[in-house]
Amino acid sequence: MIKSVIVGVDGSDNARTALRYATWLARRFDATVTGLHVVDIVSIEGSFFHDISGSLGFEPYLDLTSKMREALQERGAVILDDFSQFCGSEGVRYESALQVGIVPTEICERAREADLVVLGSRGVNQKFSTGLLGGVTESVTRQCTRPVLVTPLEFREPALPVLAYDGSDRSSAAMHVAAEVCSRLELPLAVLTVGRDPDQGDQKLEQARRYLGTYALSVSTSKIEGHAYEAIPRQIAARGYDLVFMGSHGHGRVMEFVLGSTTEYVLRNVPCPVFLNR
Repeated sequence: MIKSVIVGVDGSDNARTALRYATWLARRFDATVTGLHVVDIVSIEGSFFHDISGSLGFEPYLDLTSKMREALQERGAVILDDFSQFCGSEGVRYESALQVGIVPTEICERAREADLVVLGSRGVNQKFSTGLLGGVTESVTRQCTRPVLVTPLEFREPALPVLAYDGSDRSSAAMHVAAEVCSRLELPLAVLTVGRDPDQGDQKLEQARRYLGTYALSVSTSKIEGHAYEAIPRQIAARGYDLVFMGSHGHGRVMEFVLGSTTEYVLRNVPCPVFLNR
């Protein structure tokens, strides 16, 4: 199922952890890992670097853009060399790619060739980011047409995954991925549904049990009343789940703007990887 994995590498601690998760999956699925480093064209052509030219040691009237591009490409090459060495030590097949462009756009475009994208929850510019989720990661989770695994700062080999299931099409797609992944990894799968209507909750869990019953899986189910964005992180903390499968951004764009997204809230408030599927 997962034969091609793209992992975003930018030299940050979060990206190094994302690489560990990517190679961990690649070994178990006999997949190829592509390390993608994107030189941010916004950084090259924006006014920020012109303002700090003196601190970088450039003469103010030289071609700063070309010098910045060259410097950032050289840095990207070093990062990809580290990526290659790590993949070699882990014994997985790998490729590397260095591109120049708008980072989320380039990742999403390259993702068309992959089965899974793996990203750290924060990037190299995390000190300058707002909120608890990096801007690149948030953009990719909204735009990407492929599943995205968002990883935390620390690596922990998953042993107790959970599926957040609400009966929607995206949630059903996440259930399919969860079943395939957990079957291959020989892991149990917990299914959690959250809502205010007990009867609807029972129906959703019955749907999940029927579908997952076709797999060789150890499945447990639970029903929680309340708001999903609050209940899911609370249950993860209480029960020690260490990998979450869920649909990506279930509300419409207007509702997400007004109310916020359950997906984003979970990403911001759980300490484990989150496997998002459209």
